[in-house]
Amino acid sequence: MIPRSRFTSRKALLIAVFVLAAVAFGTLVELALAHLAHAVGQEAAGMSAAKPQEAKPAASLNQVIDNLRNVIVGLLVGLATLFLTVGGVRYILAGGDPGEVEAAKKTLRYAAIGYGTAVLAPLLVSILKGIVGA
Repeated sequence: MIPRSRFTSRKALLIAVFVLAAVAFGTLVELALAHLAHAVGQEAAGMSAAKPQEAKPAASLNQVIDNLRNVIVGLLVGLATLFLTVGGVRYILAGGDPGEVEAAKKTLRYAAIGYGTAVLAPLLVSILKGIVGA
């Protein structure tokens, strides 16, 4: 009798589909957050969202903070997507081992926290601006 391989082609296909779905989800979340942050920034500056504006160097502290926020949101979404992918792959490869399943769930929980923090980042920056008075 030939021993069955632990890593079957069905699992490989499932992992590939999960990785592609996680990357697509992360990209969509990042694009949506970038679009939202751009629209909010234009509205706060009194500019029309209909015309694209030229890229200019940051002239004020508010612009620097907004640019920094956008970079941080991008990094958070990228990191959360990485955690989502790793957690999903760990869950698929757990094979019913309770320790591995729990570790995979923790990783997925961290990914959800990362996405939540990325979504709340613009609100947190607004609160900080209100406290600092910028």
